[in-house]
Amino acid sequence: MTPPTTPAPKRAANPVKAAFIGLGVMGFPMAGHMKRAGHDVTVYNRTAAKARAWAKMHGGAWKATPAEAAKGADIVCACVGNDDDLRSVVYGAKGILAGMKPSAIFVDHTTASATVAREVEAETKKRNLGFLDAPVSGGQAGAENGQLTIMVGGEAAAFAKAEPVISAYARAVTLLGPAGSGQLAKMVNQICIAGLVQGLSEGLAFAEMAGLDAAKVVEVISKGAAQSWQMDNRAKTMLADKFDFGFAVDWMRKDLGMVLDEARRNGALLPLTGVVNQFYARVQSLGGGRLDTSSLIRLLARPKAGKPAKAAAKGRRKRRR
Repeated sequence: MTPPTTPAPKRAANPVKAAFIGLGVMGFPMAGHMKRAGHDVTVYNRTAAKARAWAKMHGGAWKATPAEAAKGADIVCACVGNDDDLRSVVYGAKGILAGMKPSAIFVDHTTASATVAREVEAETKKRNLGFLDAPVSGGQAGAENGQLTIMVGGEAAAFAKAEPVISAYARAVTLLGPAGSGQLAKMVNQICIAGLVQGLSEGLAFAEMAGLDAAKVVEVISKGAAQSWQMDNRAKTMLADKFDFGFAVDWMRKDLGMVLDEARRNGALLPLTGVVNQFYARVQSLGGGRLDTSSLIRLLARPKAGKPAKAAAKGRRKRRR
């Protein structure tokens, strides 16, 4: 893990005592930005070696349990893998809630379900704690550069206290409604990304099959209405058949599974999302679960298609949280 690449740290006007739980490819740099901003940061990670490495790099402290890390903190942030991972660090005698002081605020950056967000909020209220569900968008690069977009659910008072701390690693932090709203907004984000990546995959494959110079086509259409972040950041690597980076298919499947579960509850119709989720399942079945989500193009017949997804996935580094 390399140090954050931001030109200069965002200095906090009023530094606080903070904790960060979960030092994956997202949490490691996020916690680093908090420390660089001037906050007093203590970290916890399931693998203690990574917590020690973070403390050595950034000069902060690390603890052996979430409760110890959270002790005395004004703000406690977490970024782990899923609902079960979140529960494992929140509850119990060694969990986050056991260590937090009254009136402190728990900010959960995990991409999880709206259900678990509301569940955790209910527990925090019993303990006179604040809670925000605050999933992020921007990927590993956004975390390392302190340029994440953060969608927040919770109460306005808790948001007002936490936002200056969160801003250390964000370019945009927005309160969208009560607890669960951040997770629901992240679901919207994933729905849109899934459709965009499938559309981009089909467009690039069509260009190649039609005998066009696909790279030149992208250069032209990226200046018009078809432009998107996915096109700007993934079209070249998709054409080069390179997918050993970025947001993994396994994690998109996890996210889309939560999206489709929520849609069944609220009655939303998501026909395209359901189809793209099946396409990602196919990528997984071919051994590409650790590939970047742009690997959807692998499912389309193309001239000069690259090596099988299983071979490309071999040795891919693990993604986040």
